Amino acid sequence: MTQSYLSPFKSKLPNSAISIFSRMSLLAQQQQAINLSQGFPDFDIDPKLISLVTHYMQKGFNQYAPMQGTIELRKVIADKYKQYYNLHVDQNEEITITAGGTEGLYSTIAALIHPGDEVITFEPAYDSYSPSVQSFGGKVVPIELLASDFAIDWNVVRSKITDRTKLIIINNPNNPTGRILSQQDILALEKIVEETGIYVLSDEVYEHLVFDGKKHISVLESDILRQKSFVVASFGKVLHATGWKLGYVVTNPMLTAEFRKIHQFNVFSVNTPIQFAIADYLSDISYYDSLAPLFQQKRDYLIEGIKSTPLQILPCEGTYFLLVDYSKITHSEELAYAEKLTQEKKVATIPISAFYTSGLNQNLLRICFAKKEETIRKALQNLQQM
Repeated sequence: MTQSYLSPFKSKLPNSAISIFSRMSLLAQQQQAINLSQGFPDFDIDPKLISLVTHYMQKGFNQYAPMQGTIELRKVIADKYKQYYNLHVDQNEEITITAGGTEGLYSTIAALIHPGDEVITFEPAYDSYSPSVQSFGGKVVPIELLASDFAIDWNVVRSKITDRTKLIIINNPNNPTGRILSQQDILALEKIVEETGIYVLSDEVYEHLVFDGKKHISVLESDILRQKSFVVASFGKVLHATGWKLGYVVTNPMLTAEFRKIHQFNVFSVNTPIQFAIADYLSDISYYDSLAPLFQQKRDYLIEGIKSTPLQILPCEGTYFLLVDYSKITHSEELAYAEKLTQEKKVATIPISAFYTSGLNQNLLRICFAKKEETIRKALQNLQQM
């Protein structure tokens, strides 16, 4: 028998398994339940946008786009920052089109993190952050934020900083909590960056989904943070087309050059006809103004229906997710209760414990309201039988 000298495969992510989103969506499918777990709209995108995609395909825009993205789309993004933030963002040197927000996050982390570097995250945190850091040999330093306000204690943040701290990741507005950072939060972060030189990765994919007259504050609005920050954004969230996987990263020219070194060897470039179609569609910049009212109406409809259940509602300032507390019903662990709700009431949600490294149980579930009113109504009818 020939002796094998092949060593066992060593996983870079030995503790990673199927995501909670895939797990709950699969259970929803098996149980024929209403899926309010995974964050995707179940309503159609604008037929005009679909027509524009078809138009550009038929016009022959079907080969590689420029690595940094089409100039038409980058110009539309620069115009948006001028209109909504009164900022000049250079369309050539500061904007890169990516294969969705997740590629933007991953390529940013790849550009920054070396083995042994430490990255501060705030939990509950979106599930791609930690594995991305770990895959490049970085160490995640999670800071737990607790219900109901999920406020950041910046003194705690300072206590976690070491000479190995390379990056702080923020998500504003935050998935899953639905909270937004205040001006005081931004100023505290600014002071830390000014004193330490730490970089910031700001996940701002829900920037246009902020409710009740509140304002999203981008790190790009701070002169200090802008020099050390990468902002990740997503067209999937604003165009209701998560399956298109198109986003972008904004950072200063020096950091853009480093980001593009990774991006070009990751995906190189992204979907050409859709870039042209989105640029055409968003040339009417007023489109962005329709987003907050649309999703606030859905949020309010869901909240009003939940009031007649034993579930307690936590504040939702942005995103298209609402948190509910089920502690008046049971103190079962969140995953077990989410599965029970899917099986017995035919409504799938996400346990917030999945967003904590420690699996912290606070009797909380995340509900996605990026759905048709009909879908939300059916889910409420089931929940009202609790």
